Amino acid sequence: MRLTLFALAAFAAAMPAVAQDRSVAQREALVGLTRVLGESQALSQACEGPSERRWRDRMERLVDAEQPDEDLAARMTASFNAGLAEGRRIYPACGEGARRALALAAVRGRDLADALSHVKYRTGIMPVEPEAEQVTAEPSPR
Repeated sequence: MRLTLFALAAFAAAMPAVAQDRSVAQREALVGLTRVLGESQALSQACEGPSERRWRDRMERLVDAEQPDEDLAARMTASFNAGLAEGRRIYPACGEGARRALALAAVRGRDLADALSHVKYRTGIMPVEPEAEQVTAEPSPR
């Protein structure tokens, strides 16, 4: 799971500033990705404490990299905040359910990031083959 989270974070940090050149479907995928980041932020805070900022920082880097127009920036922010609120509402405390939800969010985020990474822009990033990651929706045993 950590490999998936790392791949998602690396993708979000390395994306080119092309949001205004993206199709409607790609813009929707970006909005979906920000919701997953918000949900991941809530789940991480539930398990690691309220000062945890990993996914919020990645959201900020994604917005900086994308340089979205005003409308898309507002939609991305609203989506992140909706994911954050939903994650907090459903999983107010850490437990097996929150850890499983974080793993599932990682899979959803990876799928969205994969879809966005296959866009033919000059990113210099090679898409990661999902089979090579050996990622499952189940969290690792602790």
